[in-house]
Formats: sequence, structure tokens, C-alpha cells
Amino acid sequence: MTLPDHSSPPDMPPLLAAFVNVVERSVNGVSRHWLGVANLLFLLYVGLPFLAPVLMHVGAETPARIIYLVYRQACHQLPERSYFLFGDSPIYSLDTLPQDGVANAGLFVRRTYIGDAEHGYKVAICERDVAIYGAMFLMGLLFALRRQRMKALNWRLYLLFFVLPMAVDGLTQLVGLRSSDWLLRTITGALFGIGTVWFVYPYLAQTLRNAPPGNHRSA
Repeated sequence: MTLPDHSSPPDMPPLLAAFVNVVERSVNGVSRHWLGVANLLFLLYVGLPFLAPVLMHVGAETPARIIYLVYRQACHQLPERSYFLFGDSPIYSLDTLPQDGVANAGLFVRRTYIGDAEHGYKVAICERDVAIYGAMFLMGLLFALRRQRMKALNWRLYLLFFVLPMAVDGLTQLVGLRSSDWLLRTITGALFGIGTVWFVYPYLAQTLRNAPPGNHRSA
């Protein structure tokens, strides 16, 4: 929602008045272009993890390691559940990762393994996260083209067909009932990303269209 365009009180200090004006303009600007901002943020969020292995491959290790470190706060980065670039394979199981110090190491050690010249370098977020945020970005582009025709997804359908598959896949793997694979993680993650945008964006667009007169409402 945008902030009302109130004029600053006459007794407000000039610096504070200028700050308030900048905040109001910034919030109004974001609300006018919320869809473009959201698409850009998702593009950056899913794009930077692919930049990390590229930087490692060309020898720019310091910026690459910074990206890995930042994204490690949001993702487990386990190599057996991540895509790799510039190696023999885009995916690896524990059996095909280096056995000495990686495959036979604990979870907290494995997640710090970036890769090497033989295996390539891992993308800085896991396969499921790549699918989730990549799908949200692509669905955001589709929504920009068809927003007038795209109605909000029913919440029951959202939970049943877009949330539940990922929840079942992730939880059953977590408790050790079964082992997932890269394809299931990608499919269930993509479904969740698609459904989330389909469920949320139409409501958000409608809310901004119904904003009080005088507010900026365009996306």
C-alpha cells in the first residue's frame, strides 16, 4: 500500500521534512511498480547463486565465496542436493562425491564444500530453491503479461496441488522414510513457486487497485 501524500507540518525541521518526503516517494514508487520490483528481486535471488560457480571457474574466488557465505544463511547448500557447473556432471550423489573429507563427512562439513576442478562448482542454493525462486520469477513475468486474465488460485487447490507435494517430499526425506532425488525436488519446488505466485499476486494487484483515490496504484 502507498503512503498518503501528506505535506510536512510547518514546524518540522527541514532535514526531517526532507527525509519524510524521500520515504513517501520511495514507498509510493515501489507500490506503483511492485511487480517489476518483485520480478527483479527474484531474478537477482536466483541469479547470483549461478554467478558463484562461474566466478570460481574463472578464478575470482573471493567474490564467489562471499556469495556462498551469504546464501548459506538461507539454504543448506548440501552438495548432494545441489546443481554443479563446469564439472563432469550437473548433479552428484554422496557415492560420486569425493570420499575423503566430503561424502564421509558430517552435514555441517558437506555444506561448506564448494567443488573442485573435476566435479565443477556448486550453485549456491539447492535444487529445490532453484526451482522455487526460478518458477516465481517466471510466473511473475507471465503475470505481467496476463494479469487481467489471471484469477487468484483457490486456496484449497493451492494447498493440495502446490504445497502438499513439496511438504510430503521434504518431510518424508527429512525423517528418513525415503530418499528424494533431484527430479522430485525440482518438480515439487517449481510447483510451490508457481502456485505461490498464482495465489498471492492477483490478491496483491487487486488490493493496490482498490487503494484510496490519490494513491499511486499502477504496477
